[in-house]
Amino acid sequence: MGIDVIWINPIYQSPNDDNGYDISDFYDIMDDFGTMADFDELLKEVHDRGMKIILDLVINHTSDEHEWFLESRSSKDNHYRDFYIWQPGKPDGSPVNNWESFFGGSVWEYDEQTGEYYMHIFSKKQPDLNWENPRVGKRLYEMTNWWLEKGIDGFRVDAITHIKKKKGYPDLPNPKNRTFVPSNSGHANQPGIDAFLSEFVERTIKNYDVMTVGEAGGAKFEEARHWIGEEDGYFNMIFQFDHLGLWKAKDGELNMDELKKAMTKWQKGLEGQGWNALFIENHDQPRSVSTWGEDNAFRKTSAKAFATFYFFMQGTPFIYQGQEIGMTNVRFDSIETYNDTGLINLYEHETKNGMSYEEMMSYIWKNGRDNARTPMQWSSAPQAGFTTGTPWFGVNPNYPDINVEEAVKDPDSILNYYKKMIKLRKHTPALIYGSYELIAEAHPHVFAYLRLYKNVRYAVIVNLFNAATEIRLSDDLEIEELLLSNYSLIDELNPSMQLGPYEARVYRLANS
Repeated sequence: MGIDVIWINPIYQSPNDDNGYDISDFYDIMDDFGTMADFDELLKEVHDRGMKIILDLVINHTSDEHEWFLESRSSKDNHYRDFYIWQPGKPDGSPVNNWESFFGGSVWEYDEQTGEYYMHIFSKKQPDLNWENPRVGKRLYEMTNWWLEKGIDGFRVDAITHIKKKKGYPDLPNPKNRTFVPSNSGHANQPGIDAFLSEFVERTIKNYDVMTVGEAGGAKFEEARHWIGEEDGYFNMIFQFDHLGLWKAKDGELNMDELKKAMTKWQKGLEGQGWNALFIENHDQPRSVSTWGEDNAFRKTSAKAFATFYFFMQGTPFIYQGQEIGMTNVRFDSIETYNDTGLINLYEHETKNGMSYEEMMSYIWKNGRDNARTPMQWSSAPQAGFTTGTPWFGVNPNYPDINVEEAVKDPDSILNYYKKMIKLRKHTPALIYGSYELIAEAHPHVFAYLRLYKNVRYAVIVNLFNAATEIRLSDDLEIEELLLSNYSLIDELNPSMQLGPYEARVYRLANS
């Protein structure tokens, strides 16, 4: 494809309660994936091909089967007790506060053996580490440096904005009189997190030539330069989520006004100050072609359109496995088929409170994280060519039609379109370093922007809707050449142009 960096989700030893984000041994490979010798071979072969590997770094929590936590829960007087966040319950024995876990229910889990609660903002099998204890940081820094010394090329740092908790763990406002309330304001980007992050950076990644991306839920745009500033930011990039969910408008269509505001805010706000991480899919989101686009008659066209929309902005584009062949959401019939801990908890809660099975499954088919976690579809062979055995999770039944083998053979495939985009971007400095300028701001269906660099200008124009539309460029934007289109390449260079459903074009303009 021409990609430069491979980011691998957690491959560490884990009981796999949350797809490997519950780590029981930071220094070993999960048995399902092989051995450390296999990883070392992968690292060498990737480097031999001029590419790099970054790993997920999960340092907000561990598995409840990690040796630190096994020791921590064994006694209140143990050396490891303070590695995690333990608190006695309220006088009536109820949880410490009303904070709700991301996966539903309380963030506090009662431990019979020691008579106290431990905090877990994710699954109850993912107890949060206590960063207030300096010994925790010391052990995490040792582990991080161990991997860096091995020669990996960086990290995507998971849930990093949550490592600092609100002092005193107070109850949060609860206007709806719920048993538990969303707890982000109790542990996302809390005052004092800077001390933890500064020490982490100084003791680890600052000493290596590596790439880092922070998962920064809760980070405010006004503080973005602090996180990723060129001079003293903690990371090279952060994943921010302002643009996600904007397709969930009441009418089921994309909210274009908000999408333009969200993307432009980060493009202009970081210009000359920091670098964006560009994405429309990841392991926590449903498939983009099934949500942002249309996964039936216009699957190939809409997948290419949304790829074009984000790929040529300023920043580093990320492609999630299967996105490059247009993999879709999956519709398994039974909740028993699904693995997503949060989704299963939600299903149990909602059905217990009266939601019908049909309603809940309809929600899962559209919104579940497992939509993006079906095995990669390599071919039309059994199990999509992913394995000759039984995979950990069901394969999407549409794999005979949607797979890499077919995409390679089809000159008009989504895969080959991604290869064209990557080649164009790599060989066009303006599409890497150029400034960003939103145009056609009021157009209800078209997302269009310019990239400008040393008097060279390019225009990216994308119709993000399943309807034909028209757009006219201003007179000062003179088109010189059409470089890329997800329709058949056309010779239309007229500033007044008709765009078909989900049509995308990239033009080189006359010099400014």
